[in-house]
Amino acid sequence: MAEDSDLERTEPASPRRIEQAREKGQVARSRELTTFAVLLAAGAGLMSMGGGLIEKMASMMRHGFTLTRADAFNSLAMLERLQRESLEVLLAFLPFLLLLVVATVASSMLLSGWLFTFQAVQPDFGRLNPAKGFGRIFSWQAVVELAKAIAKSALIGGVAAWVIWHNVDTLLGLAGEPLGTSLAHLGRLAGHTFLVVVASMVLIVAIDVPFQLWTYAKQLRMTKEEVRQETKESEGDPQIKARIRSLQREAARKRMMAEVPKADVIVTNPTHYAVALRYQDSEMRAPRVVAKGSHLLAERIRALGEENGVPILQAPPLARALYRHADLGDEIPSALYTAVAEVLAYVYQLRNYRTHGGAQPKMPEELAVPPELDPGEKPE
Repeated sequence: MAEDSDLERTEPASPRRIEQAREKGQVARSRELTTFAVLLAAGAGLMSMGGGLIEKMASMMRHGFTLTRADAFNSLAMLERLQRESLEVLLAFLPFLLLLVVATVASSMLLSGWLFTFQAVQPDFGRLNPAKGFGRIFSWQAVVELAKAIAKSALIGGVAAWVIWHNVDTLLGLAGEPLGTSLAHLGRLAGHTFLVVVASMVLIVAIDVPFQLWTYAKQLRMTKEEVRQETKESEGDPQIKARIRSLQREAARKRMMAEVPKADVIVTNPTHYAVALRYQDSEMRAPRVVAKGSHLLAERIRALGEENGVPILQAPPLARALYRHADLGDEIPSALYTAVAEVLAYVYQLRNYRTHGGAQPKMPEELAVPPELDPGEKPE
């Protein structure tokens, strides 16, 4: 039963799945919304520009068919006249055509946003499979589309009949108007009628858009096994990630150990912790931790320091405070400046003693380490 549930598409699509679908041109689309937007724009255009377009067409007809005898027998002149009149009509209809293009593009972007891909137009010979074709014809989605077509026909046909019946007196009255006035009036009336009929599609669009979004989300649903596989691919195999982290820690440890010979002093616990400090007044504002470790790593730091002649100072409270409150590569906390200054002063005196001789410096004791910074200090 568990295996069956893992194979059922019950999980919502992941962002990666949605992005892959978009790359293939698979986005939520509503043909009803696009059709409604284009027809609405066409109706609004006819309502505002219909009179001018009809007058322009009438003017073209008058000029186009007003011919002299010489023009009628001159084929070149007729071609020039046809070219000129066609260009004028195209320029007259250009704002209307641009309005339709904008409506088409904008309505397509409402659900899916901007998308440009060639994968959607690549040939797919799998669509020629008759079995899949019959499956699409007799699918539940085809039934829904049939129901929508019937509903659209009934709704639009009913509204169109009502509008025409409501304006039948106005239509009959056009016969008594002058030709120019009746043509302009007819254009405005056609645009208004068309706009009302198209507005009736709002109900269909209001149903189709949520349905298309739900269908799209359902098609992209994933099984639990696909979710696990995608998580593994995106985040990486746990064993590989553990191996990578191990290699990264090893590389960081090697870089850290390479800084130990450059340290000025190593402060120890003496066995549990070891912290290597370095200070250069020309480059650093305060001493920095160049290496630190506990237990076995602390032993390696001390051994490497001894091999390279780095002074080692046993100061348990300071070693514990530095290990806990100073990260690798960071400056020491300001509360430890005084204690570390005493340690560095001892180191400089020790270097001078080793180089020039004289009195051997005394190792500092009772360093000023605030109790709240010492994890080994128990509160009273």
